[in-house]
Amino acid sequence: MYVVSQAAPFRFGGDSKIKCTNCGSQKLIRDYDSGEDVCGTCGLVVQGTIINQGPEWRAFTIAENDSRARTGLATSLALYDKGLSTVFRPDRDANGNRLDNETRIKMTRLRRFDNRTKLDETWQRNLSAAMSELDRMCTHLYIPKNVKERAALVYRKALKKDLLRGRSIDGFVAASLYAACRQHKIPRPLKELSEISTRNHQEIARTYRLLIRELNLRMPVDDPMKFVPGIASKLKLTQRTERHAIDILMEAKKRQGLTGKDPRGLAAAALYKACIETHEKRIQKDVAEAAGTTEVTLRNRLRGIESLLHD
Repeated sequence: MYVVSQAAPFRFGGDSKIKCTNCGSQKLIRDYDSGEDVCGTCGLVVQGTIINQGPEWRAFTIAENDSRARTGLATSLALYDKGLSTVFRPDRDANGNRLDNETRIKMTRLRRFDNRTKLDETWQRNLSAAMSELDRMCTHLYIPKNVKERAALVYRKALKKDLLRGRSIDGFVAASLYAACRQHKIPRPLKELSEISTRNHQEIARTYRLLIRELNLRMPVDDPMKFVPGIASKLKLTQRTERHAIDILMEAKKRQGLTGKDPRGLAAAALYKACIETHEKRIQKDVAEAAGTTEVTLRNRLRGIESLLHD
């Protein structure tokens, strides 16, 4: 890390989330010579010592950039230490040469002490167990990396707010992952996460509601159309039926008939109606099981869609 230094100030604002603490203006001027963000309205120095986290070298060709590129992981919230802890080998020096016996024994002891100090505090041990469980669940559910990072951020916020006292680590990990999937609009139902988690469905749902309430998380409303491909895949339906179900949902959405309904129930009802109209016969029980809902819900949503489209 080093302080950015360039020739001329750069004015930025508008979309910037940084505001002047004095007048509330977002019209800030970034001065690279002094490494400061200055308010363009009142002149207050909002930030000092701007840090550039990029490399300290410059490259002008692709080959030069590749030759200077470094290896190693970037900082990650999904690692308990964010990938910044020290790791060293006790048997070789920096040049790869083997150490003598006396130095090797000394370095082995230092390595053991170093490993102990990494998990010396309670929150470090908590994060170590939580991030291992998060990694296991994300591997089973094929969760993208950005969703995994968001889940780790939600869990860290809950840990910092001391919400885990007397509660299960695995339950909070599953609830944080479900919240991250909801925020990124990834179709992963809570029931599916409960099957992978070591905690039961009721506990994870209760923990999720606690996260929503205490962390003031705002969840987007699920669109029923994003559940159609997954349900259609389980039922082994053709793309023609899948597209027809999406057309049914889009038409119902235009007529404002999807508000306040369970998106999975709506997706199942649209698929069942599409199966009837495209002559791909599937019984209600199979469609409801594939969608993770009940036959009663499917029939209720089907009647609602039919009455809406026939108006």
